[in-house]
Amino acid sequence: MDIEELVHNLRFSQDKVAYAALKELTAQSLDTDRVYPFFDEFVSMLEEKNSLVRNRGLVLIAQNARWDIDRKLDKALNTYLAHILDEKPITARQCVQNLSHIVTARPDLAPKIRTALENADFSAYPDSMTSLLEKDRIKILKQIGMTH
Repeated sequence: MDIEELVHNLRFSQDKVAYAALKELTAQSLDTDRVYPFFDEFVSMLEEKNSLVRNRGLVLIAQNARWDIDRKLDKALNTYLAHILDEKPITARQCVQNLSHIVTARPDLAPKIRTALENADFSAYPDSMTSLLEKDRIKILKQIGMTH
C-alpha cells in the first residue's frame, strides 16, 4: 500500500484499518521523510469531529516534526496545543505525550510548549485522567528543562 492510500485510510470508519495505517505511517516516519509531504493533511485532521482521527493527526504531526524543513509546525502549533485540553481526555493525553517528539525535533518551540503546559487546567476531566495528564505534563516539562 502506498503512502497516499495509507493517509487516506487514517479517516476510515473501520478503526482497525485506520489504526493499521497509523502504525505503518508512524513506522515509516521514524526512518524517512516520505510521509512528511502529507503534513498539512495531518494538521487538518485536528479539526475532525471524531476524536480517533484527531489522535492520529496528533501522532503523525509529532512523528514528522523531525522532517519539518518547511517549518509548517510553526503555523500549526497553536492548533496542536489546543488539544492539550481536548474535549476527550484520551486525545488530550495523546497530545501531551506526543509533545515529547516535538520538543526533541524542534527545541526552538519548547518555550511555547512549556507555557501551554503550565497554563493547562486539567480539572474538568475525571480524576483518574487528571492524575495521568499531570504525570504526562511533568514528564514533558522535565524534558524541556533538560533541553533548555
